[in-house]
Amino acid sequence: MPFHGRRLSALSVVALSTLALGISTVAGSSATAARPSGPDAKSVYTHLQKSNTKDFVKLDLLALNDFHGNLETVPSTSSSGRINNTPAGGAAYLARKIRDERKTSRANGAVPITVAAGDLIGASPLLSAAFHDEPTIKAMNRIGLQVTSVGNHEFDEGYRELKRMQHGGCLDDGDGANGQDSCPAGQDFEGAKFQYLSANAKFDDPAAHGGHETVFPGTKIFKVKGQKVAFIGMTLEGTASIVSQAGIQGVTFTDEVETANALVPKLRAKGVKSIVVLLHEGVAPADPTAYNDCTASSGPALDIAQNLDPAIDAVVSGHTHQAYNCVVDDPAGNPRLLTSASSFGRMVSKLHLLIDPRTHDIVRPAEYARNMIVRNDSTVTPAGDLLSLIDTYKTLVAPIENEVIGHIEPGSQITRTADADGGDSPLGNLIADAQKADSSVVTGSGQKPVIALMNPGGIRADLVENEQGEVTYGKAFSVQPFNNFVVSMDLTGAQIKALLNEQWNGGNEGSKKILQVSGLTYTWDTSDAALADTDALVPGSVMVDADGDPATPMVALEDGTTYRVVANNFLSDGGDGFATFKEGTAKLIGGLDIDSLRSYLLAHDPVSPTPTDRITQQP
Repeated sequence: MPFHGRRLSALSVVALSTLALGISTVAGSSATAARPSGPDAKSVYTHLQKSNTKDFVKLDLLALNDFHGNLETVPSTSSSGRINNTPAGGAAYLARKIRDERKTSRANGAVPITVAAGDLIGASPLLSAAFHDEPTIKAMNRIGLQVTSVGNHEFDEGYRELKRMQHGGCLDDGDGANGQDSCPAGQDFEGAKFQYLSANAKFDDPAAHGGHETVFPGTKIFKVKGQKVAFIGMTLEGTASIVSQAGIQGVTFTDEVETANALVPKLRAKGVKSIVVLLHEGVAPADPTAYNDCTASSGPALDIAQNLDPAIDAVVSGHTHQAYNCVVDDPAGNPRLLTSASSFGRMVSKLHLLIDPRTHDIVRPAEYARNMIVRNDSTVTPAGDLLSLIDTYKTLVAPIENEVIGHIEPGSQITRTADADGGDSPLGNLIADAQKADSSVVTGSGQKPVIALMNPGGIRADLVENEQGEVTYGKAFSVQPFNNFVVSMDLTGAQIKALLNEQWNGGNEGSKKILQVSGLTYTWDTSDAALADTDALVPGSVMVDADGDPATPMVALEDGTTYRVVANNFLSDGGDGFATFKEGTAKLIGGLDIDSLRSYLLAHDPVSPTPTDRITQQP
């Protein structure tokens, strides 16, 4: 059995030999299969540390990912508020769980380090987003987070704002007048006490950034009872395609495997042998309910974990919002952990590691992990200091959150549920209509958009009323929490058709993304033959409201005619695989997308759902 050239004590070798049958399922023989981190590795760990406790250094990693500013608990009736059927989540309960696990680790002679794999902020509920996620950074400070990779959502407001998250300081943003209020009511913001890592977020011109090659350091080294342990932090290489380009101008996201592997010799030169990667990229397990399993899993993080340098001992991952507990083989055939702790603070991964002080390296056959639910029921006492923080910001957010901006026609529902015959939804139609009507994207010559296109992934909740039957800013914000800008542009009819075909071609071939539309109707052919072609649009079916007047008949979209189109800046930059948006010309950046919706609801009070007949399909 390969141990990556690690020299173990004689007693250790005996111990491993006696457990050879037990760890065969951990080390495995397949270089491609992922499998659960199970009791066999735990047996090796327990046997080694008991048989030679003075020699081996015990290290426990407490890991989370994809918190997304979810400070409050979510009702367990929502899938975001539970793991399977167990109520879970909330910063005060997350703090309690991590603190309790730290105590357990120390009682067992282990050193705990709390880590994360990105997307702690961004796409956050209003309680955090209204204050530029300052409350979440404060919460993570109190929880005791020590190091994290950056995720793609950390770049939602640009890398400069992310640097403010690290270093602190306040923004002059209108004191809540625009739905956001940095450092409200005299609150300060000192920034993160933990370290962001961004090994593969690299400046194109380091000289313009004080010689720094990366947005944040790529690595951080901890001393654990005299042993050096390094963390490499990265987001997914594809970040540039899923965040606004304006905030990452001059930043390139490099290949994860190449980036991490290039850092290994640099870390070894510093005497580091124990290395863990914090990776914001994920896996899709076949059974998402089996949170300590890894059966039939697939995804980019799996390939990355299998190809990282054999010197890297474990991978803590995220991005897919799934929970999994995997072991994969590295290129040398050695077992390597790959874990993820779901999302929204509903789980914590605990990785148990042993470091051999003679080799200064992690004993790989002995590493194992557990995913633990962050229960928030009556059996758990939440952390009081986190409850206090949450209460402070709940008071501060109330004036922003409770502004009434409209009503829904009695007896109606405006949901994001896509129509089975086509793909548009009542809420998608409403958002597209609102963006098309937004005066902030009308050109100086008075040219208004005649078409609006909205990405379905940007619609995060149904539009609902509060108990008083009112649509508040808070309810509307939960629908569109990204603070994207609306952008109008010129596109030809041929380019618009190309965009529509990108819904099921290219990067969206495996998972179709049906854009929500306004001022446009069409039919698409769902047959395998049509989708295998580059054009599944039914000929002659694409119709446009060419003059922007819904009272006049729609006309056929002409390939050579130029139309004014509006979309959010995420799409405008080519996000979600819609590269043709980047060909748009005469772009005009308007206001925030949430303001488009707010203005439309105020102007159409009460609002009614539209028929979902803008997109149809055959056969």
